[in-house]
Amino acid sequence: MLVCLLMTILQMVTLTSCSDDNDEIEQPEPVTRPAFVTDSVRYEKEKAWAYNIQYPSTDPYGKPVMLSGTITIGDEVSADKHACGMLLYNHYTVYRANQCPSKGNLTVEKIVCGSGLITVSADYYGFGVTESQPQAYCISSVNAQASVDALLAARQLLKARGYTWDDTLFNLGYSQGGQTTIAVVRLVTEKYPDVRFTYSFAGAGSYDLPETYRQFIKSGSTAMPSTVISVMLAYNEFFQLGIPRTDLFVQPTLGHIDEWILSKRYTREEIDSKIGTQEIAGFVTPAMLDLNSDISRKMLEALDKDNLCKGWTPRKDERIYLFHNTLDRTVPVANTENLSAFFKQQGCENVSTVYGEYETLSGKIPPHEVGALFFALDVAQIVCDTLNIELWFEITPDLLRGEGDSSVWSLEFGV
Repeated sequence: MLVCLLMTILQMVTLTSCSDDNDEIEQPEPVTRPAFVTDSVRYEKEKAWAYNIQYPSTDPYGKPVMLSGTITIGDEVSADKHACGMLLYNHYTVYRANQCPSKGNLTVEKIVCGSGLITVSADYYGFGVTESQPQAYCISSVNAQASVDALLAARQLLKARGYTWDDTLFNLGYSQGGQTTIAVVRLVTEKYPDVRFTYSFAGAGSYDLPETYRQFIKSGSTAMPSTVISVMLAYNEFFQLGIPRTDLFVQPTLGHIDEWILSKRYTREEIDSKIGTQEIAGFVTPAMLDLNSDISRKMLEALDKDNLCKGWTPRKDERIYLFHNTLDRTVPVANTENLSAFFKQQGCENVSTVYGEYETLSGKIPPHEVGALFFALDVAQIVCDTLNIELWFEITPDLLRGEGDSSVWSLEFGV
């Protein structure tokens, strides 16, 4: 049963994507339409409904735009059945267009059904209704705005339909979602004083991107090269750095950016396979490998503008759970170490930080994904303790994966 849960949450982090530096991309027209439900999808196995929504927000340039997301509700909640609260789920990295929540890629959302919680998930800019646009990958301020606006829109839509819920509000994400989770905490602290989280759970997020960049250059490799490329593309695009791709990447990756990454036709695993190397020098230019070059400095300055480990004042009573696998080669553990130190320096007393050394006995699953599994176990326990409930679902391959092949779950884990 435990192994089944561990293997499921693996789906939370095995994907990823970014943005384009093509000035000719047609931008969507600014809109101010009120939020509305676009369609509903029934999940009979989970006894739940997913309501896809569009809602007003802002694009990476701060201009009005309609974004999309999903509200997921189990049958234990309805207009006549009070919900015990809400969960804002900030999704992990995705690349393929159909891997966003409104296209049915619901992992945590399905698991939460049955708990009495209503889950709200944003697609983020570049997916769903804005699929034709480049993704603002790991620009935490942009993704946080999308998530908070989705939450506010969901509350409005549900209230109009007669739904009621307790004040309990969880904020959750791993990997890119972990970064977004902390960015959401920052955003509501600075702009939305009426939004208060009961608990925020952030696992293995890239909270300090400049340090992440330096760590990759120092180590010379990364477990997920697509994510490094995607960050560079996104910051170059949306911070308008104007760096030619030829100054960022080398062949053969350089000639396949549009097809492999920006087309949104492939998963993270497929893209990394096409890149064919985990060595940074195999896809990044010497200038980007030189931390003293003008190009590298330009990129670092942009990354530092979205650094979550500086430049804001958290609420002292914020309850936050941080988690990181110390063996992680996708998101260096220095991110969580730096964020934890920042919270301590700010006098936040309700921040707990958990580190572990997790790997599979077979070695087939990267430590980043393995960390997600144990993070999910801890989160489930804290949610149960907070709501004073027992674990609300039976852990089976069919429930968690929507498949019947139990051989997928036969791996052993070692700590």
